[in-house]
Amino acid sequence: MKYMLIMRSNDEAQAAWGASEVPFEEIMEAMGRFNDEMIQAGVLLAAEGLDPDPATGVVVDYSSQPPVVTDGPYGETKELFGGYWIVDVASLEEAAAWAARAPLSGPGMKAEIRRITSIDEFPQDNEWIRKERAWREATGQR
Repeated sequence: MKYMLIMRSNDEAQAAWGASEVPFEEIMEAMGRFNDEMIQAGVLLAAEGLDPDPATGVVVDYSSQPPVVTDGPYGETKELFGGYWIVDVASLEEAAAWAARAPLSGPGMKAEIRRITSIDEFPQDNEWIRKERAWREATGQR
């Protein structure tokens, strides 16, 4: 099963990050070692960091028609996503065990774990599922 491990941080964690005296190279070294462990274990499918400045993103709010696009930063943001890993593991418990090993520490730092649904879980006689499956096969995606 595939799971997404989502790095999250609140305002307190963002402030601590900004005030940190830990050299960026050390942070990258710890993250690199963690990613390499997942690669060596054969569970890592993807990993990306997100731009730490919320002003570079937007929110699309679907509460109205047409949807409203709002520039960041966001006045009521409680937590920001900082990046993610996608892992292919046997269970939620195994995904949680990997997340617990991530080099994230301090108040306000969290990892949210969500299972990624498979195309096989949708009705296979649906026209759109058939089209997506053909696209996946043509592009070599799983």
